[in-house]
Amino acid sequence: MSDEEKIKSAEAAETAEAKDSEKTVAKKKKKAKRHVPRAHVYVQSTFNNTIINVADQQGGVLFQISAGRSGFKGPKKATPYAASTAVRAAIDKFREFGITQADVTVKGAGSGREAAIRALHGCGINVVSIKDKTPVPHNGPRPPKPRRI
Repeated sequence: MSDEEKIKSAEAAETAEAKDSEKTVAKKKKKAKRHVPRAHVYVQSTFNNTIINVADQQGGVLFQISAGRSGFKGPKKATPYAASTAVRAAIDKFREFGITQADVTVKGAGSGREAAIRALHGCGINVVSIKDKTPVPHNGPRPPKPRRI
């Protein structure tokens, strides 16, 4: 085989591979967005971050967003402003799913609890109910033994 034939056969192999890769890319389908008029919004507010999960009526999670994902770092993630910014970032996804009503469940003792709910209501989402699922210890941990002097 001459050099020209080798080059032509190599080019033919590359074009065949390119066509095959185009076929595999074309086979991928976009996932159809569901229309969910009413959703559950779970707000977990800790002393370090505020995490917001949005689920449909059956409990399947649609998306999740947090103050850290909204661009805040360090102690700024725990602020009420960071929680409201995270909710505003989630509103775009709310519109994609067609969510107009929300049942809110709040968990944790952080400062972003009320700010997240107010931001939801302020952005046009009808807050139907608010539940507080913060765990409260019944008796707490065992007290320390008395000090011996």
